[in-house]
Amino acid sequence: MASSFRIAIVGSGAIGCYYGAKLAYFGRDVHFLMRGDVAEIRRFGIRIRGKGENLRVAKVNHHASTEELGPCDLVLVAVKATSNDDLPKLIPPLLHERTMLLTLQNGFGNEEFLAEKFGKERVLGGLCFVCLNRVSPGVIDLYDHGRVGIGEFKRYPQPRTHDVAWEFKRCGVVCNVVENLELERWRKLVWNVPFNGLSIAAGGIDTAVILSDDHLRSECLALMDEVILAANKSGFPLPAGEALAQVKHTESMGAYKPSTLVDFQAGRPLEIEAIWGEPLRRAEAVGAATPRLRELYATVKAIDANVTRSQGAQVK
Repeated sequence: MASSFRIAIVGSGAIGCYYGAKLAYFGRDVHFLMRGDVAEIRRFGIRIRGKGENLRVAKVNHHASTEELGPCDLVLVAVKATSNDDLPKLIPPLLHERTMLLTLQNGFGNEEFLAEKFGKERVLGGLCFVCLNRVSPGVIDLYDHGRVGIGEFKRYPQPRTHDVAWEFKRCGVVCNVVENLELERWRKLVWNVPFNGLSIAAGGIDTAVILSDDHLRSECLALMDEVILAANKSGFPLPAGEALAQVKHTESMGAYKPSTLVDFQAGRPLEIEAIWGEPLRRAEAVGAATPRLRELYATVKAIDANVTRSQGAQVK
């Protein structure tokens, strides 16, 4: 029996389309905010393919504005962190008294942003350990199913946390409730910091190339160790073996393009502060020595600035 949740997807990229389509395919009442060209979506729907999955949502409930979409019980926030400034205008029409905001975004600072704008009691965080790319508006290529961890912002899990996780599980998504959301954010950054950063700092390469190069593999592990150190000094214990475990899992993915590389190649702004800037500031605040993270942060900032300047020159 389908739940009675009315669900909004704000951010219909790879993550939003994937999880929104999974929920819709299994009968949930899902509504997508889609402000761009929806001709392909209208004609073919949303399709997920690869890694043992081949499903299609033929009829997609899509809306050009959140005013048109209206109040929902659960809002999945899947925009890039670089688009957070749009959320104060987008989200209010989706809210009723008990609307939950579940951010599926990368890095640090997103829950804090939503809490400041809409109240911390609404906010949950979701960690998407999944490998996928959107290859066209309605097609998602899946490389690794992964899992989702869902937790409450600055508090222990509530009954609603388990209700939301159960909806994901009933729709074919491996999902668990996490007691400490910030700890799990650090755990995910152990992967995101090196692989997203090195993929563009080393000239636009995938995870397989990073791990096959002795120097880059060593740099990757060193960055992972710095993130683990920062987490531990911040009071969020991660074992030293986390780095090797994540490298081993990444080897099974093959030639995967991290999301930052996809954004870079498409000329989109990069999630600099969420993935590198804020973790660095938190590391420095507790006295964790993270020189490689500091250097990588400066490098990706410069790359992002060059992309932005080149786009400005093209517009002129």
